[in-house]
Amino acid sequence: SYVSFCDIRSIYGLEDVKTSTKTLPFLEFEEFGSQIKLTVFDLGAKWFVKQAEAIESINSNPALASFFESYDSLPVSYEKAKASNMPKESGREWINSLIKSIETEKGSEEMLRLAHIVSPEDVRQTMKDLVLTKEQEGEIEKIVKAIQYRDYLKRIGLVEIGKLLFVGPPGTGKTSVARALSGKLGIPIVEVKLSQIADQYLGETAKNIDRVFELAKRLSPCILFIDEFDFVAKARATDEHAALKRAVNTLLKAIDEISLVEHGVLLIGATNNPDILDNAAWRRFDEIMDFKLPDKDMRKKILDIVLREIEGTFDTEEIALKSEGYSGSDLRLIAREAVLNALITERMALTQQDLLRGIDEFNKRITLKTKDETG
Repeated sequence: SYVSFCDIRSIYGLEDVKTSTKTLPFLEFEEFGSQIKLTVFDLGAKWFVKQAEAIESINSNPALASFFESYDSLPVSYEKAKASNMPKESGREWINSLIKSIETEKGSEEMLRLAHIVSPEDVRQTMKDLVLTKEQEGEIEKIVKAIQYRDYLKRIGLVEIGKLLFVGPPGTGKTSVARALSGKLGIPIVEVKLSQIADQYLGETAKNIDRVFELAKRLSPCILFIDEFDFVAKARATDEHAALKRAVNTLLKAIDEISLVEHGVLLIGATNNPDILDNAAWRRFDEIMDFKLPDKDMRKKILDIVLREIEGTFDTEEIALKSEGYSGSDLRLIAREAVLNALITERMALTQQDLLRGIDEFNKRITLKTKDETG
């Protein structure tokens, strides 16, 4: 095995490669081509694992981990190393180049206009910015492991994995978690609202559904996030349009035929109205993640995260007590109002009064909205 001086300089930052490595008994220098030859591989391997950062290096390099996983009972894992390396498909440049390639194809405009595509590096909120229940954390860990061991699952024939349904009231974090999952997994997210792919020419709706799923497969590995999934139930309940019902059946069939294990597409459906979904919709998903309104402790954690970079003297415990029934999105709105009100008086440090005023203004907003709806 040969390694060039240039590679060693690049990897280890050594200026004089020969002087720095000449004491190692398992290396032989070849002046022609400026190369180093590994003469006794086993001796070299034993020397390497004794180095201070060897385990960390192995666990971040799939090639090394593949060799050392069964070597001398080291705490290393090929799957862990593979998962720690972001695939090239996760980068914005790669995704943009793939989209440009798709744009050259006939009918691509229709396919691309139906979805909002976000690369993982453009996701603003990470998992650390969100407050999750233990159950939600457990479901996310399952998905992480399913992707990490995708080859294994395929080998044993366990392919019906990776179809999640997020259920819960508006503002409880369904979209935020889907996007944060994109960042955590290092894969793009393809966002679709079912109501928006229902074409005024109903015969086109089924075609639009096929286009969306085809786009997800082309961008795999990726997350396909289908919002407003209760649109399925609403369409199945109406007798107005046979074409719309056929479109819904097309959607259910497309869900059946896509797989995280086989196609690299993690499917997430989201709905604010799970009670109107029928069994045909429910049974398409292998996991259900419940998003409830946060309790007091969760509200305090959300407020602490939202306000962590803001100066001031305030008590998030009191705000959490006074905000029962509020969603995470509501709490962020309150913080926004408090910050803007402080800026009006040229202040960048918040007070408790700013936050309490934010609650009052939010409550007035809800009252006006309710009056408008009951009109």
